[in-house]
Amino acid sequence: MTTQTIQFADQLREAEVTGVGIAPLTSVNPDLTPVEAYHIQLENIQRKLDAGQKVVGKKIGLTSLAMQKLLGVDEPDYGHLLDSMVVENGGTVSMSQILQPRVEGEIAFILKKDLIGPNVTTLDVLQATKYIVPALEIVGSRVKDWKIKLPDTIADNASSGLYVLGGKPTRIEDVNLELLGMVLTKNGQLVNTGVGAAALGNPATCVAWLANKLSQFDIPLRAGEVILSGALSAMVVAEPGDTFTARFAHLGQVTVNFEE
Repeated sequence: MTTQTIQFADQLREAEVTGVGIAPLTSVNPDLTPVEAYHIQLENIQRKLDAGQKVVGKKIGLTSLAMQKLLGVDEPDYGHLLDSMVVENGGTVSMSQILQPRVEGEIAFILKKDLIGPNVTTLDVLQATKYIVPALEIVGSRVKDWKIKLPDTIADNASSGLYVLGGKPTRIEDVNLELLGMVLTKNGQLVNTGVGAAALGNPATCVAWLANKLSQFDIPLRAGEVILSGALSAMVVAEPGDTFTARFAHLGQVTVNFEE
């Protein structure tokens, strides 16, 4: 573990605790690589595990071509989901819980079998999935004003914050993932629509990518884990008093509220 890894992990952790965003890590070290950034992420995850938190899943980010082009990358990234990040369906999030929150609608995969890369296929993911449910991911950035490049968001646990699972558990063979539609509303007003194909053509393909990417760090996807497979549309800024609902064809809906 390098000195810089520890220093950058300390800065991100302090931002999370104090609620004060930091300058982009890439403004301090323009040569910071994605691999180095993942080690920063893993350092802070280990600290949280040492403090008693538990990993309950993973999230995939940058699955849309638009977001990849925005950050100048050609593949997604990933972050860890911890038991401290769970919000009940219909629950309320305080603005003090997360820095600069934004909301995305996604499909969550609940695994019944382990997935261990590097040769996981989309079919393997389908066979390993117990069921899917609709999800809202509440992303946040410990980097001030969301001025991030790829290594910044990776180091920041892929800008993870909180997540909400809702709807009804649905067998994956009962839906067409690529054509599965979503409508996202904010305070009852339509703000986004999306479809499964927006996430690398198929959300299950995103999960396969994740399993294979994690193999580089000797990290498996375990049975029982929640996998947020990637946003089906653009993220939307959340403010106090807002209510977000994502409605998915066949899967039902999921809702979250925000307060000061």
